[in-house]
Amino acid sequence: MRRLTPAATLATIALAALAGIVDALAFQSLGGFFASFMSGNSTRLGLGLAQGWNGAAATAAALILAFVCGAMLGTIAGAAATERLGAHRRGEAVMGLVTVLLAIAAALTAFAPLPLALLPLAVAMGAQNGVVAEDGEVRVALTYMTGTLVRIGQRLARRLLGEAAAPGLRAELLLWLGFVAGVTIGAIGWHWLGLAMLWVAAAIAALLTMAVARTGLR
Repeated sequence: MRRLTPAATLATIALAALAGIVDALAFQSLGGFFASFMSGNSTRLGLGLAQGWNGAAATAAALILAFVCGAMLGTIAGAAATERLGAHRRGEAVMGLVTVLLAIAAALTAFAPLPLALLPLAVAMGAQNGVVAEDGEVRVALTYMTGTLVRIGQRLARRLLGEAAAPGLRAELLLWLGFVAGVTIGAIGWHWLGLAMLWVAAAIAALLTMAVARTGLR
């Protein structure tokens, strides 16, 4: 985050907010499962396995697999865009993929079983982490906040220990706040619009695709 321009930093915060919106919609719709928080789904998987293979374990396993596949697709899309169009177009290509996946999920809810219809949400969240990457590896976690909170705690400790050169907290704190704000928006939107809120999320992703293209985020 420290190497990003102010505009690119704002874009990453907005991307974290989008992840929060999507995660809230998945959580509300699936009864406690997540589209981006795979630690939570892994816990649900373990709890389900402890009771024998059941529907909860199957749902958690499917979401985890979808997320991993999304991370793969995001990396492939980013690499293809970099090779053909240049590194400055990688983030735009990945966000285009995320937008399509969110729209597919919104469309599937009209006729497919809900757990199946919402799997593209996890694929989209896995892919979105590829927007800010370097050498194929994530440098800023956009859809999960555990690592961000760990960095905040570590930097606070370094400051308390008197390390004047310790990195600041502002960027990571804003990223976390963006995610929480997105969850709040997603939860309110779900209560107002239900699954139609997925179309709103897809529209937001389309706008963020344009924002990423303008900032050259990569």
